[in-house]
Amino acid sequence: MGYKEDTRKAEAFLRPLEGTTWIGISRENRYSPNCTQKDSAILHQTALQLQNLGATVQLMQEEEFCRSFQELTSVDGCFTMARNESTLQCLQQLEERGVTVVYSAFGIRRCVRSTMSMLLESNGIPYPKSHLIEASGHMPEDIAYPCWLKRGDGCAQQKEDTCYVQSLEQANEVLQDFWRRGVTSVVTCEHIKGDLIKFYGVRDTDFFYWFYPSDVFHSKFGLEVINGVPKGLPFSVGHLKQISDEAARVLDVPVYGGDCVVQDDGQILIIDFNDWPSFAPCCQDAAYKIAELITNISQ
Repeated sequence: MGYKEDTRKAEAFLRPLEGTTWIGISRENRYSPNCTQKDSAILHQTALQLQNLGATVQLMQEEEFCRSFQELTSVDGCFTMARNESTLQCLQQLEERGVTVVYSAFGIRRCVRSTMSMLLESNGIPYPKSHLIEASGHMPEDIAYPCWLKRGDGCAQQKEDTCYVQSLEQANEVLQDFWRRGVTSVVTCEHIKGDLIKFYGVRDTDFFYWFYPSDVFHSKFGLEVINGVPKGLPFSVGHLKQISDEAARVLDVPVYGGDCVVQDDGQILIIDFNDWPSFAPCCQDAAYKIAELITNISQ
């Protein structure tokens, strides 16, 4: 009797998700510019890790999930890379039914550039000076050049959604292109000189990974070249993880990635923050920690 009880406890420890059913929702291709395979890889690796912990996992595309979510009466949880608003509405309904969703549709919405910029700045996260321009608006007069114009009503879906401009004339041309394409808001951000760094993290775990994108040729649109070859400026990785975890808390996206710039004086400014990135250089290690996070949230 004691042996069986010990075995049961060991299995519960090693396979804490035994008997649970999870849905993994992939990201629509238009939200994965030049990263479709990489985004798919981290989702599949996370599913494998959850299966190792005892869960039954089914992967779905966003459209398939929206068609069938009302029938998912016995699902214990969802983990999602979705960004389509219709998918987020379905996820929100599941959350309201008490289903565990990693992570919340509310958090994913906060990563829309206009909302993200406001929340990071207002919560004291080191972030470049920014300004929101509503649809059909004009460039503010007090903007310093060079600067960045970034799509404000969502994440970047094409190279033209993130533009480096060096003059008012160039900025106005780019701004008009945004309006012609139907973009409803644009965020201007000051250009920060220094070493550009990409980072990935899983909040409430010890996982944090950073790298110079120029060292691994990792880029969606090739814009990293504007900051040039990194000098190797000294900075505190612990401090970067601390402010990144805090940004993840503010935005409510515990699985995150982003970009920052280390200035000559060692100061770090986060210039971009993303919900559930590809983790391309560290996919397997990240998936293990994401599964750990999901397990902890679900218990």
